[in-house]
Amino acid sequence: MRIVTHYSHLNGLEFLHVHKPGLWKEIKQVIRRVDAEKCRTKVSKEVRTKDKLLYSPIEMNAAMNEGFAAHKWTESRTSYWVTSDAKLIRKTMQMDAAQQKAEIEAAGLKATFSYNQTDFVKERVAVEVQFGKYSFVAYDLFVKHMAFYVGDVIDVGIEILAMKELQGEMSSGVGYYEGELYNLIREGRGVPAVPLVLIGIGV
Repeated sequence: MRIVTHYSHLNGLEFLHVHKPGLWKEIKQVIRRVDAEKCRTKVSKEVRTKDKLLYSPIEMNAAMNEGFAAHKWTESRTSYWVTSDAKLIRKTMQMDAAQQKAEIEAAGLKATFSYNQTDFVKERVAVEVQFGKYSFVAYDLFVKHMAFYVGDVIDVGIEILAMKELQGEMSSGVGYYEGELYNLIREGRGVPAVPLVLIGIGV
């Protein structure tokens, strides 16, 4: 597979070039070493593409997982406590998990444990490989990467997406680079407030 194009939000790519050039090189290597034709294993059951052999998101994810694991990228979680009071959430957001829980309970409210999980993290850079439905991309960009950034776990988040041309050879409903780039830019230059790199891949 190959990187067709990319977009740098809040200088995410510039950060990688200056501070983590080795990681940017690894990401490009992982993508380049995925054999797309080995991932064309899904027999379509949809009316518009019935019986056509499509690229399998499961196979593509597995190939990416293998590549990142070989470079010692690992899954990571960030944990936190939530409650029903907005002011209290704002007050506790920058605290560590134990402090959050104590502060919420001291206010007489119920503390509910929650967490966010990301596919791969290495040296404060997070990568999400997203070949799922459209809604999952927004969750990655506006919730996952943001949570890890606010929690001081990462400095930049990376989202790997199929280009529209590749998405057309996959199941319907998969998010694609051009559409998600539009959605990101529509939010404005500073939203979300986390440096990001969107990567559009093709075959």
